[in-house]
Amino acid sequence: IGAEVKVTDTGQLELIDDEGKEHKLKKTNERSIRAMHPTSVKGVDDMIRLGDLNEAGLLRNLLVRHKEGIIYTYTGSILVAVNPYQLLPIYTIEHVHMYTDRRLGELQPHVFAIADSCFFNMRRHRKNQCCVISGESGAGKTESTKLMLQFLAAVSGQRSWIEQQVLEANPILEAFGNAKTIRNDNSSRFGKYIDINFNKGGAIEGARIEQYLLEKSRVCRQAPEERNYHIFYYMLMGMSAEKKKILSLGSAAEYKYLTMGNCTSCEGRDDVKEYAHFESALKILTFTENDFWEISKLLAAILHLGNVDFEATIVNNLEGCDVLASTHFKMASELLEVDPKALGKCLTQRSFQTARESVTKSLTSAQAVDGRDAFVKAIYGRLFIWVVDKINSAIYRPPEGENDVRQSIGLLDIFGFENFSKNSFEQLCINYANEQLQQFFVKHVFKLEQEEYARENIVWKHIDYQDNQRTLDVLASKPMNLLALIDEESNFPQGTDATLLHKINGVHKKSGIYIPPKNNYETQFGIQHFAGQVFYDSQGFLEKNRDTLSSDLIQLVEKSTSKLLKQQPAADSKKRMPTLSGQFRQSLDSLMKTLTACQPYFIRCIKPNDFKKPMLFDRELCMRQLRYSGMMETIRIRKAGYPVRYTFDEFLTRYRVLLKTSLCDPQTVKRCCESICENVLTGEGDWKTGKTKIFLKDFHDTMLEIERMKELNVKALLIQKVLRGYKYRREFLRKRSAAVVIQKHWRGHKGRKLYRLGFARLQAQVRSRQLHFQYKKKRQAALVLQTHVRGYVARKEWKRKRKAVILLQAHTRGILARKALEKMKRDVSSPSLKAVVVLFQMYLSAKERQEEQRLMLEKQRRLEEVLSQKREMEAKAQSESITDQEMVDDMFDFLTFMPNTVGGQEGQAPVGYEVWEYIDEIPMEDDLPKEDYDDLDEYSFNKFASMYFQGAATPTYIRQRLRQPLLYHEDEDDVLASLTVWWIILRFMGDLPEPKKHAQVGRPSTQERFMPQELISRKDRRLSNMVGLDQVKASLGISVLVLYILTEVSKPTTLQTVKEDPEVLTGELDTLDRPLSSLEKLHYIVGYAIVRPDLRLKKSEITWLSCWYRFLSFC
Repeated sequence: IGAEVKVTDTGQLELIDDEGKEHKLKKTNERSIRAMHPTSVKGVDDMIRLGDLNEAGLLRNLLVRHKEGIIYTYTGSILVAVNPYQLLPIYTIEHVHMYTDRRLGELQPHVFAIADSCFFNMRRHRKNQCCVISGESGAGKTESTKLMLQFLAAVSGQRSWIEQQVLEANPILEAFGNAKTIRNDNSSRFGKYIDINFNKGGAIEGARIEQYLLEKSRVCRQAPEERNYHIFYYMLMGMSAEKKKILSLGSAAEYKYLTMGNCTSCEGRDDVKEYAHFESALKILTFTENDFWEISKLLAAILHLGNVDFEATIVNNLEGCDVLASTHFKMASELLEVDPKALGKCLTQRSFQTARESVTKSLTSAQAVDGRDAFVKAIYGRLFIWVVDKINSAIYRPPEGENDVRQSIGLLDIFGFENFSKNSFEQLCINYANEQLQQFFVKHVFKLEQEEYARENIVWKHIDYQDNQRTLDVLASKPMNLLALIDEESNFPQGTDATLLHKINGVHKKSGIYIPPKNNYETQFGIQHFAGQVFYDSQGFLEKNRDTLSSDLIQLVEKSTSKLLKQQPAADSKKRMPTLSGQFRQSLDSLMKTLTACQPYFIRCIKPNDFKKPMLFDRELCMRQLRYSGMMETIRIRKAGYPVRYTFDEFLTRYRVLLKTSLCDPQTVKRCCESICENVLTGEGDWKTGKTKIFLKDFHDTMLEIERMKELNVKALLIQKVLRGYKYRREFLRKRSAAVVIQKHWRGHKGRKLYRLGFARLQAQVRSRQLHFQYKKKRQAALVLQTHVRGYVARKEWKRKRKAVILLQAHTRGILARKALEKMKRDVSSPSLKAVVVLFQMYLSAKERQEEQRLMLEKQRRLEEVLSQKREMEAKAQSESITDQEMVDDMFDFLTFMPNTVGGQEGQAPVGYEVWEYIDEIPMEDDLPKEDYDDLDEYSFNKFASMYFQGAATPTYIRQRLRQPLLYHEDEDDVLASLTVWWIILRFMGDLPEPKKHAQVGRPSTQERFMPQELISRKDRRLSNMVGLDQVKASLGISVLVLYILTEVSKPTTLQTVKEDPEVLTGELDTLDRPLSSLEKLHYIVGYAIVRPDLRLKKSEITWLSCWYRFLSFC
């Protein structure tokens, strides 16, 4: 045991050991103490590196790491795993990625590292791998197997359905093959070998499971504090009430097969949750609902059969028995789908076939119970085999052809070495299997290794080790071995357990491995196993080895209608059935051949205590396991030996990247291998070269792999650099070539374009100059032509206007002259005037009188021409029968086509009167009064409006009737006349629509609504009261133009007077509110407005401009 030395206050030495206990060191004991090697103080990852290479050093290393929560430790490539009895956070997906594609020894010891090494070496060497997981019951073999499966499923990277199926096979196998024991809550009561197949890409393609030696006796009997198989408790706790009612199931305490160990529960296991997981796993493994129901029926039948009791009877003076009537028996026959009477007869009687006849023998109660238990064990055992075959059919994919080469990794999870207070035939077979595995380990680690060292002339000091070959010889190898004697005695009908023990004693008493009983009455014998002595009770050996059913029960099963029960293999009466030990040896031999063909890895599981408690380390228990596992010898041979070996060709092929060709010729293979090791493994321990192989340590292999990966990365980078350079150079050259082609064509295109562009520009310049010269020439000619044409047109127009103005002046002056003449005639009658005239005539000279007379004659002649033209026009008018109304309508017809004329804007003048627009531009030839030569700016219309318009009236023209006159009038008659005339003017110009009909009586007229209130009462007055007859006559110069127009259009009688017809003038206001002709409107405008003096200014204020503005005020 390790301890820390301290000095007390008194100067005495005191020891504090690893368990915390204090020990006083006496002088007599000082010699028994030696210093601990530094490597043993805090422990090491690999126990080969321990300086204290002894049992104490090994044990303390595991103890120190166990206290720190580190459960894994290497011994070379062998992993030692201590069961922590608790969940540790070291199995996450991050840890899976951490240990993927890493060499053994790079990271902390872990079960994932072993799994990764198996996977890596399988792909590197193209060789099948296997991992042997061994240890006592409760050491953690099953959990290690599951962790290996999880890692391999994750590292394959496919995440396929087959991987999930392989993982889900474990819950089903554990439910049927695992149980709670005093050493383990989930103890595997059978052995299994899982062979996982991989394709060339490293993906899982399938798997196959082989099962070995199920402990069928546990179905009927359990040791104290142990349970039956998990599946029974799962079913009773997790099945729905409806299904349990159909199967007539209750609680676990109601069934004898489940209460023999006085334990129906397991701390830390949730049977309800496990049952749900079990159901989901069945679905994933393609079990149908009918399959699941048939399984449940058989399991329920087993429980009911366990509760069947027998009653002893006497038949023909012979002991017999009968089945006691119960619901369990009836339910069992229904679930097995057999006849109840036939079932009862098979359980209480047995038939024997003699040479002549068949003999039936009654069974005693004890024999009937044994027969029932054998029947139950046969049902459960064959049900377990059917479940395994069903799983294999789901997860195994047979090779498609000869070219379908697969690699595989095998995981062996088999029962550990067992030594109970009472050991039976099952323990003998289990320990025999462990002896075989120990021999495989010894052979692989010690025998083959040392033999190969001798073959290759490697200098080697032989290491002694514990060889269990003698034990295997006694058990199964030599003639007349123990298992062979058991098989032989089982074939004799009269053979018993006592005769078997007698034969064994006689053959193996002096072998040294076999320990005989102390006297003839004892039934126990002992075997010296590699793990220690184990004593077995021989009672029941033959019965268990025979493992047969009576012919009556076999026939009963054949008559059953249950498909699953009938699928159980039936015995052939003509062919002898193999014994249980024979079947086990055959399957175990096949397993050993499979393991021998693989490269093995070993995981040694250590159980730290028997109480299944965490952080408790039992030194004695652990030391015993280390001893019988041969760990000490393993460490020695691993430390001194060379576990890694390659042939020279293999080594050079793999590590040639590390070879410096300047130092070695690749043709000399051995020298090249030595050169690689000398360069890479300098100062890293010894390595050996044999005749055909090179031998390395584990860490040498790790170092070589690391250096190889580094060098491959360097070479890969070099290759990538060169390839990328080549790629980009080729790409550059291609692009440069393309650029040169593009430049060539572009430059050619540009040159051609510039060439064409130069000539085009020259052509354009020449053509533009020619066109510009032609244009200037044509423009000059056009200007000359326009000048002459415009001059001609202007002169012609001026002549026409001048002629018209002269004609207008002539008529105007003639009218004025006649008026003056008439006035003079009226005034001649007075004497004074006559005297003035005489004096004036005398004053004139004769020449002036002649000139005046000539002018008068000229004017008279021109007047006569005008009168003659007028007479011709009247004659023509009479000939054409044109009335006044038609002439006026024809003259003012343009007003009807101006519906949208804007106020203040006039349309085009009538045909023949366009010249009037220019009258204001022609000056009067005769002299005008002095007052008529006022400044034009003084009499602008805007100024006139602002001076004379009353109210808010503006010079802007509007198309609405006025509410008051524009000019101020004192007389109310003048106001009414002004409003009426403006109304007529708007209608004449087309700015207001004509009334459709006469105004209705009693309804106010339109005019009435616009008249002032004080004038409404006077609406019945005649216009003749406001307009006198004398007002009809033409007066003042403003009426000249209008009178001239009327002279040209109307008849003479119409121009002279306006007669008042009483019938017409009666109610004139009402008469005007009707459709009027243009002539009537013109008569009203001229007669009642233009020639009405009261509507204008006084005579002294009249100027030509004011007259025109007055006229504009109306029009």
